[in-house]
Amino acid sequence: MIHKMGESDLDEIVEMDASSRPTPWSRQSFFQELQNPFSYCFTLKKEIDSHDRNIGFLCFRIVGEESEILSLVVHPKYRRKGSGKQLMKFYIDFCSQREIKAFYLETGVSNQVAIYLYESFSYHPIAIKPKYYQGKEDALLMMRRA
Repeated sequence: MIHKMGESDLDEIVEMDASSRPTPWSRQSFFQELQNPFSYCFTLKKEIDSHDRNIGFLCFRIVGEESEILSLVVHPKYRRKGSGKQLMKFYIDFCSQREIKAFYLETGVSNQVAIYLYESFSYHPIAIKPKYYQGKEDALLMMRRA
């Protein structure tokens, strides 16, 4: 189940983000994205113990005919089970309905699982940002054309 992210999701989302990557967003960063008219944030929910729990999320922006994924995270317990693919398929479909022509994202060069996922959706590398993450890891910029 993919739903529009709301303020009530932020506690779970911030905790998931912090446990998933070295440069997590703050609660305020998520809140600002929810307020940004060019931003879209969605959660992937799963019923666990009779409650809907956030197991992944996706935030992206659309400006004109271009879109950029800002953050895509799947909770560590639910990785390699198709959740990332589900979020990516939703994203591509959402943007295609809005006639987006170019799709962008960046990820750490060492994040081979993410790179493989993005390549499976026809993204290809276009540039490297040296020492982008905490002044240590390079970022790989990737692009997809509609």
